Amino acid sequence: MGIALVRPQARSPLLRAFGRSSPLWHLDWVLLGAMVTLGCVGGLLTWSATVHRQDAAGGDPYSYLKRHMLNLVLGLVLCLALAFLGHRRLRGYAPVLYGASLLFLATVLTPLASTINGAHSWIVLGGGFSLQPSEFVKPALVVMLAALLAEDRETRRGSVPGGRQTLIALALLAVPALVIMASHELGTSLVLAAITAGLLFLSGVPARLLALLAGAAAAVVVAVLGLHLLSAYQINRFAAFADPHLDPSGVGYNTHQARIAIGSGGLLGQGLFHGFQTSGGFVPEQQTDFVFTVAGEELGFLGAGAVIALLGLVLWRSLAIARRAEDLFATLLAGGVVCWLTFQSFENIGMTLGIMPVAGIPLPFVSYGGSSMFAVCAAMGILQGVHADTRRPRSG
Repeated sequence: MGIALVRPQARSPLLRAFGRSSPLWHLDWVLLGAMVTLGCVGGLLTWSATVHRQDAAGGDPYSYLKRHMLNLVLGLVLCLALAFLGHRRLRGYAPVLYGASLLFLATVLTPLASTINGAHSWIVLGGGFSLQPSEFVKPALVVMLAALLAEDRETRRGSVPGGRQTLIALALLAVPALVIMASHELGTSLVLAAITAGLLFLSGVPARLLALLAGAAAAVVVAVLGLHLLSAYQINRFAAFADPHLDPSGVGYNTHQARIAIGSGGLLGQGLFHGFQTSGGFVPEQQTDFVFTVAGEELGFLGAGAVIALLGLVLWRSLAIARRAEDLFATLLAGGVVCWLTFQSFENIGMTLGIMPVAGIPLPFVSYGGSSMFAVCAAMGILQGVHADTRRPRSG
């Protein structure tokens, strides 16, 4: 008597997307909620920073708010797509992602690029939309460095990376950093350097080698300053940081006005849409790099503190994901994102308070800008993929 074999039916795409094994069931909803909340707060701050200017120009007072929220929605789609991909499959695409980001970055060296605020690093698409290719290098570099450093330790049975791997990592940093520096965009180069330094430390590079690298970095800084490789406005930014009272109507104007705006907020703020500095347009680029000044002036110490607390929640959940990651590659992925967001958040808020030099870095999730929003949402997608793969058992 034969035994009839029943061939299992293929799972439908709908079941794969929403079934119990789907990443949707394994997302870190606290992290996702903090990300969305920050994005919505950023929309309100952007709206407040631009509504008076749009009214005066006869434009749509909601235009920046609409575009910010559209960027957030598109970023969420990107986040979920990377979460569905997962870190295991993402690892195989590391060289492709890194190479594609370099090709896109190379467009800033062509006639396609435009200069905005002194940085020749924008691709203008029309209709008020533009892309900043350097932002997409950040997640690509995290993935590439994590793959490189994890593979080295795995193939060498746990030994720490040596000089060869460190030099390769520095080369992966140097290629995009030189292009970005050539386009006069110092801030992004600093973020890429922070990502690389953080991942080298997390991967176990010996302390003596890290000290040697720190010394070499200091020598490079001295050489850059000595050879006058920085543009005049970048040098002025560092001069204003060294002396906060230097020419408050000139090179120190941005920092001076930012500190006035934040200091005038008090405990509870002047109220959304009612900030004198904000409505008067005294702080330059207030919807982008200096958006934190809107929170400080209009929402006060408590409102600005809430923004910092939400950023802290994102970093705390990201660290938890890194700690529970199932393998070294996943740990380095999550750790690289933490280094990126920590440095970028500290630098952005610090420059508005005058404790860091002005470097043209957006505040994650809060600042207006599609490229920066897509980059940080991609980072969240990478983290969600690590989290989902850690909680979900391997198939087969």
